[in-house]
Amino acid sequence: MSEFILNINGIVQTTDVAPDTPLLWVLRDHLKLVGTKFGCGIGQCGACTVHINGAPTRACLTSVDSVGQSRITTIEGLDANGAHPLQQAWQELDVPQCGYCQAGQIMTAAALLKKSPNPSDDEIDKALAGNLCRCGTYLRIRAGIHRAAEISAQEAI
Repeated sequence: MSEFILNINGIVQTTDVAPDTPLLWVLRDHLKLVGTKFGCGIGQCGACTVHINGAPTRACLTSVDSVGQSRITTIEGLDANGAHPLQQAWQELDVPQCGYCQAGQIMTAAALLKKSPNPSDDEIDKALAGNLCRCGTYLRIRAGIHRAAEISAQEAI
């Protein structure tokens, strides 16, 4: 076991785990941040997506010893009060069905909106191509991202 000091959602936290422990399990089992979901364990579904220094990253494939001093943001850190434009849009449009994949969808969409504040359907489809939804709510997810872009634009005024 080794001690790791992590910057998660703007809070410095310490954990004592094996260096090759996936970040997903550190977040869920050791730090009790359970919003990040386990889906496939091989980086194919996107349910475990978090941001590392702003980039969407699969937490199931990222060992804790590889993150160093990076800023890690989980769904809990996007906006604790649910006021992020994506969180607002998801609620307004009732985007999720079962909801299991939605944390990963939202985290991937948040990274997209930082790069492209008003993305096209094609940009959304490309950015979220690696995030699977068992319920097939892709059209509602796309609509939610467009609505979040509108909310963001309105808040900027």
